[in-house]
Amino acid sequence: MERLPKYIRSSQGKLWLTEDERDNLKISYRIKNVLFEETSPYQHVMVLDSYDFGPMLVLDGVVQTTSMDGYIYNEMISHVPLSLHPHPRNVLIIGGGDCGAAKEAAKYEEVERIDLVEIDEAVVRASKRYMPEVSGNLSDPRVHYHFVDGVQFVKQVQSKYDVIIVDSSDPVGPAQQLFETGFYQSLYNALNEGGLMACQSQSPIFHAEIMRQTYERVGTFFPHRKLYTAVVPTYPGGLWSFTLGSKRPLPAPERIRFHKNTRYANEDVLRQCFSLPVFIQELLEGKEAVSAKP
Repeated sequence: MERLPKYIRSSQGKLWLTEDERDNLKISYRIKNVLFEETSPYQHVMVLDSYDFGPMLVLDGVVQTTSMDGYIYNEMISHVPLSLHPHPRNVLIIGGGDCGAAKEAAKYEEVERIDLVEIDEAVVRASKRYMPEVSGNLSDPRVHYHFVDGVQFVKQVQSKYDVIIVDSSDPVGPAQQLFETGFYQSLYNALNEGGLMACQSQSPIFHAEIMRQTYERVGTFFPHRKLYTAVVPTYPGGLWSFTLGSKRPLPAPERIRFHKNTRYANEDVLRQCFSLPVFIQELLEGKEAVSAKP
């Protein structure tokens, strides 16, 4: 690599990736080497081999997933909605270019088709080649790739999918539209009568305003919604939130049945992930004020 991007620095012969969290927090990873780098029409894409987290996908300087703990996020964003739906046959994944969510969805024999809509082909290409721990080098014939804008794709669909998984990056750049109100209406329209969706809704600690906003906007269209959490060490604060929206009442957590080959998710985890700390409950109920951070 002839010229280091601004978020990669060399110190005493060692490479470091430094990620800024709104200029208030800096997280640095020591890097062995650069496995992949490409500036696509949408963003700067890198796969960096780090010392503790292994190969990691980095978009515009922000870590998206790592080979060490990516399975936690992908299992939780996928298996919660898929285990709650009684017959998930048609699945849509918006984003998810690392192929991790699609890999998890493919574990369901009853799933007949998985449409993966990722705007940036370079993300899929890099992940399949350099991050097999996350992508599984996915080659399941049920997975159909669409390298187009997910917002426009879902606008053209009516009552087709049983489950939609929105595996977006942070709400900046190409992913910003995936957090806007009109997008959730399109998701509602694209789901069939018993359909449900799940999306990542950021950190309850560092992005509380985005989490609550996502929860409220999902509730604008979906009569049934739930927020759940998981701990993903890579992400700022560790504690991460996900939001479910369903057209039909969701079964009680204790009724979840789950038997898949996973490393993080099991019946106990899937049942307990809906038990929220007091401060998150108060945020969702509007009892705790959220101040926008600069």
